Amino acid sequence: MNRGTFIRACVFSVLVLGPAVWAVEPPSAAAAPAATNLVGPKIQFETMVHDFGRAKAGDQVKYTYGFTNAGDQLLELTGVQACGCITADWTRKVEPGKTGMVPVAFNSSSYSGPVVKTITITCNDRTTPRPVLQLKGTVWRAIEISPQVAVLNLTPDAPLASATVIIRNNLPEPITLSAPEYSNRAFAAVVKTNQPGKEFQVIIAPVAPLLGGNTQGQIVFKTSSTNMPVVAITAFANVRPAISINPAQLVLPAAPLARAQTNTISLINNSTNPVTLSEPTINATGAAVQLKAVVPDRQFEAVLVFPQGFEAVAGQKTEVSIKSSLPLMPVLKVPILQVPRPAHPQVVPVNMSSTAITNRLRRRPHMTPPPLPPIPGQGL
Repeated sequence: MNRGTFIRACVFSVLVLGPAVWAVEPPSAAAAPAATNLVGPKIQFETMVHDFGRAKAGDQVKYTYGFTNAGDQLLELTGVQACGCITADWTRKVEPGKTGMVPVAFNSSSYSGPVVKTITITCNDRTTPRPVLQLKGTVWRAIEISPQVAVLNLTPDAPLASATVIIRNNLPEPITLSAPEYSNRAFAAVVKTNQPGKEFQVIIAPVAPLLGGNTQGQIVFKTSSTNMPVVAITAFANVRPAISINPAQLVLPAAPLARAQTNTISLINNSTNPVTLSEPTINATGAAVQLKAVVPDRQFEAVLVFPQGFEAVAGQKTEVSIKSSLPLMPVLKVPILQVPRPAHPQVVPVNMSSTAITNRLRRRPHMTPPPLPPIPGQGL
């Protein structure tokens, strides 16, 4: 091939074959792989709130929350948390596109009126790791007692305070109540009729002033209703001192104190009368006490400071004294105790003879060894 023929062949290749070559080799952008967008596990409930309407007290309310794994990875439920009145079981693992269940059962025995309960799910859904379900409704009682526990907070200047309880009949027909019966004769109840056959008022009070501490009893009424033939009210009396002191005593670390120490005593006036506290003193050398009113006439604080090296005098009763304007408690006292010094054990030399050890122990009456038995053949 001469030079002219070769040039004409090359020009022909560029003009004719060039487009075909580009058609065979696509652009590099088209050859790149498509990007992926993983969702992960995804929990999706059919409903997150269930209203069970009205349930009779004592009924067990059951409902099943259904859910779907709307993601593209395995969904795992690791926990279901609810209050003690709700029991729950659930589907632990759900594949993508599949469904699971969280069945719950609510015990309504101790409830009355509107109720709202929550159930918290723990799962591996990254966007919603702790979804919260809700169960709500109204618990209905044929005869309602409000409150079910009558709490009486008594003080020395109000020893016969009372509490009021309402007995309400929710049935269409009227009811009657019998005379009250008592498990504890420390309480008495007076019944008044607010609405004949429908609503009654029960006033509960102690028969006589009670001793300090707590007293409890039940007051029972028989009713004419076959739905609820007996109703019971629990009476609880808490007899508080005129002034509460907390702590009732102070206990310090072992003497001597390694570092200075500050203690605070709270004093609360539980009486119906205002109180004035004054003249705080402490019968311990080096210790100091300051008194301040947190709420005038009602709440006070005594701040005690013990210096480094403080040591209570052995055999002496150490205490804080504060004067009070209440005739029932004219002087308030808080004992101060200190842990005794640790006893140092006596070290016996290793090479000490048995006779020397015995003589040393004999000088310590609390560690005197028992007498040796007589040697056979010798007189006593």
